[in-house]
Amino acid sequence: MKNRLLNIAFILAAAFLIGCSNGNGDFDATGTFEAEEIIVSSEAMGKIVMFQVEEGMQLKQNQIVGIVDTTQLLLKRKQLLSSITAVLSKQPDISAQLAALQEQIKTAEVEKKRIENLVKLDAATTKQLDDVNSQLEVLNKQYTAAKSSLTITKQGLQSETLPLIAQVEQIEDQIKKSYITNPIDGTVLTRYAKLDEITSNGKALYKIADLSGMTLRAYVDGDQLGQIKLGQKVKVYIDKGEDDQKEMSGEIYWVSSKAEFTPKTIQTKDERANLVYAIKVKVINDGYLKIGMYGEVNF
Repeated sequence: MKNRLLNIAFILAAAFLIGCSNGNGDFDATGTFEAEEIIVSSEAMGKIVMFQVEEGMQLKQNQIVGIVDTTQLLLKRKQLLSSITAVLSKQPDISAQLAALQEQIKTAEVEKKRIENLVKLDAATTKQLDDVNSQLEVLNKQYTAAKSSLTITKQGLQSETLPLIAQVEQIEDQIKKSYITNPIDGTVLTRYAKLDEITSNGKALYKIADLSGMTLRAYVDGDQLGQIKLGQKVKVYIDKGEDDQKEMSGEIYWVSSKAEFTPKTIQTKDERANLVYAIKVKVINDGYLKIGMYGEVNF
């Protein structure tokens, strides 16, 4: 009977030790879970006319979640485009305005050939040929001068539109920034703005974080540094309830190169350690992990 009681006591003690080794108090490092949080701010000034953001909502990357009123911007762009059209309408039609001179040059060239043939037959004088050549030379000079003048006029009018075009591009950029675009796949943590509110440049609208993968920021002392490396697989434990823990897999992806004083809220394996090194453990979130939750790590 006595041996039987001893065996039972031994089994219970072993079970207790195994439970401790699975995260119930026997840890190599502890820390809290965090996620990359992004505060989405307004890039435009005006009234929020559309805002589809609620706390806890899942949003996709590049999803349009809101619009700041663009009425005045659209009217300004319309005005600028009308001004550009008005300026360009003053451009001369170079081909049409040179057509008459081209026709005169063509007629003069035909006349020149005709007189050249007559001179060969002694039916016309060289003076007549000289007169035609002089006329043709004058027409060509007039054509060149007219073309140059019309080209300069057209280029001048086009240059007048450049500042207007630049203003249109600025307006279009402002219109684009009036659309509130969500930057990442994630969950809305906090909403700061509401529909129909007036916003301004840089004003926070909401906070979002990707909770699909969480980071456990834990701390180790100097003696433990030799036990860890980047890419190392570790076991992570979180509390599920009284005397119950959930085991998860993690991977060390960052180790601080500088020591720091032990944070007051953190327990270390060696409670006498004053200086510790921060590490980051990547953990896939199955829905149980929350920002700020306490976690333990076993190497």
